[in-house]
Amino acid sequence: MTLEQQHPETSAIPTSAPPRTTSGRTGPVIALLVASAFVVILNETIMSVALPRLMVDLEITAATAQWLTTGFLLTMAVVIPLTGYVLARFPIRGVFFTAMSLFAAGTLIAALAPGFGMLLAGRVVQASGTAIMMPLLMTTVLNVVEPARRGRMMGVISIVIAVAPAIGPTVSGLILSVLDWRWMFWLVLPIALLALGLGAIWVQNVTETREARFDVGSVVLSALGFGGLIFGLSSIGESATGHAPVPVWIPLVIGALSLAAFVTRQLKLQRTDAALLDLRTFQSRSFSLAVVLVVVVMSALFGSLILLPIYLQQVLGLDTLTVGLMLLPGGVLMGLIAPVVGALFDRFGPTPLVIPGMIVAASALWGMTTFGVGTPIAWIIAVHMGLNLGLGCVFTPLLTSALGSLPTRLYSHGSATVSTLQQVAGAAGTALFVTLMSVGAAAAAAGGADAVAATASGVHTAFVTGACIASAAVVLTFFVRRPAPVATPGR
Repeated sequence: MTLEQQHPETSAIPTSAPPRTTSGRTGPVIALLVASAFVVILNETIMSVALPRLMVDLEITAATAQWLTTGFLLTMAVVIPLTGYVLARFPIRGVFFTAMSLFAAGTLIAALAPGFGMLLAGRVVQASGTAIMMPLLMTTVLNVVEPARRGRMMGVISIVIAVAPAIGPTVSGLILSVLDWRWMFWLVLPIALLALGLGAIWVQNVTETREARFDVGSVVLSALGFGGLIFGLSSIGESATGHAPVPVWIPLVIGALSLAAFVTRQLKLQRTDAALLDLRTFQSRSFSLAVVLVVVVMSALFGSLILLPIYLQQVLGLDTLTVGLMLLPGGVLMGLIAPVVGALFDRFGPTPLVIPGMIVAASALWGMTTFGVGTPIAWIIAVHMGLNLGLGCVFTPLLTSALGSLPTRLYSHGSATVSTLQQVAGAAGTALFVTLMSVGAAAAAAGGADAVAATASGVHTAFVTGACIASAAVVLTFFVRRPAPVATPGR
């Protein structure tokens, strides 16, 4: 029995402000939230092109350097579950200032970092602020935008979620072509401070708060669960080079057991509406299916985003500026089609979009398996654009279907759940692709291949695995349906 069928009466009980249109004071609020979220999410992948240079400057391995991206995503995965509580308990004005202040502080720490340790610390503080922004944006939109217009608005949000990470490598490539890597942070800091200033003028409290319980045990279990799994995946890559800090199975087992305990605890606490992350969202079939596909899409996106720059620089020998410019068309394409996809969703629903979109994305990943030491640049750009085109057709319908199937009282928990799993999937995809590349390269090197050929072999191994996973996900897209409308008083 679905959530809507099981508790039809709860759909009509608002626990936050009734949805309103984006006219008047809510328009500037959403505009600022979208712009701020774009800037902070951009930093998820801004380090990818810089990794080869940082490996030389800081004298670290690829498996260690990837923690500048994985650590960012992992921190978000740990913090985002808290946002269900935070958004229910505190007004959005205070939440916005907390998020942007943390992001600005982390950006300053990273800009001043003398070495890897402080740089990673800055990224963690940055991620703490970033983690709050996406659930804040999505929850605000769900509360103030009418269901008939949510597809278009989610199209705009998908620009933040998908396009910002997609053009992160381009931005960093342009900066690194003329400046030191620290300028990736110095140039972002004024933008963050400007957002804080505009927030003081525009951001108003457009949702209502309510009493909510903070469960410390759930926070600890969440951190151990998500942290252990991602740390274990990343350690597999380091073990391939002989630098794993601990046996790989230890963090994986700790992560799996902690995550199981976290889920059990939430199932118990949600009976009294005291869960840190209310898992009754998964009683909606539309939500569950969409979340599974979002996990696959995010894994493919972030895995390819971290692997492509390494391949282009270490195998083809291209400079950072060229790499950044090569990845730009794909990011721009995804941004251009996002509003169109949102409008098409409002009119036709998700099915005509997600099925061909996932097929195109899977085909593009199979195209990436052809990348080698002599692959033409034009083919690489075309395949990358194909991947972004497919993912762009999938993101908005999945997000809108997932969140639109929930009653109002679960909006903040649904937003937190989707955002958490997006980042876990991104971190897992990053770790998985780098791990497979490291293992494949090590095997090729053991067989007598030189460094370039070994890296190319490792990249091929990673993309084959990604293509297989995406192909399996195509089957699930045939079951995606438009969610049934949820009743709201006064509509």
